[in-house]
Amino acid sequence: MKRHPTLQQLSREHHLALKLARHARLAAASGQPAAVQDLSRQATTLFVTELEPHFQREEQDLLKNLSAAGEQALTARTLAEHQALRELVSRLAQPDSDTLMTFASLLEAHVRFEERELFETAQALLIRPAGE
Repeated sequence: MKRHPTLQQLSREHHLALKLARHARLAAASGQPAAVQDLSRQATTLFVTELEPHFQREEQDLLKNLSAAGEQALTARTLAEHQALRELVSRLAQPDSDTLMTFASLLEAHVRFEERELFETAQALLIRPAGE
């Protein structure tokens, strides 16, 4: 489904998250401590500069509106995944391949969930086509 203009930027930002997840997964599977350390640093930096601001925009706008529209389950899942990702990235200060792999897997699954379920629901409930 084509994204409504109000969700397009958030959707575009998911591309960066998927790219990070892919690189983190490859580094974690490589068995190379230097690769794990490098990607853990990159993940931490990108989380602070890109993902956390993205999460905050979703939480302040989209999730509040979805919750008000009765979508508490989707809102709760999104918030729980955001918190889990925050905790995982904080653990990457001491890089290890298991944490990096868990972070990569959850980040990818989270983006897929938002694109397939959260954003679809938001478009259906919150965004009215012009003329309605």
